[in-house]
Amino acid sequence: MSQIVEVSDATFEREVLQADKPVLVDFWAEWCGPCKMIAPYLEQIAAEKGDRIKVVKVNIDENPMTPTKYGVRGIPTLMIFAGGELKATKVGAMPKTKLDQWVEETLAEAA
Repeated sequence: MSQIVEVSDATFEREVLQADKPVLVDFWAEWCGPCKMIAPYLEQIAAEKGDRIKVVKVNIDENPMTPTKYGVRGIPTLMIFAGGELKATKVGAMPKTKLDQWVEETLAEAA
């Protein structure tokens, strides 16, 4: 079972851009209600699809450089990176079924 990894500005390149498989990045903050709402869904995706995708979280309050670099304006913002490149972005909370569908479609396109 894969765990969600906390990523910082300092570790983003190594953990995300240099990862050997696609990475789902959750840009979030402690005060964000919708972020807390989707957190269990992200944990389920990490557990169910951990062999195919890595799930990481970036706290935007503690790590302002990375969200600024990728134009994060609202949270939660979810981005999928593969091969060091941004492949897809979703902003806002969504039901787990929609999240699953988006992840699967992006993985299929990135393959």
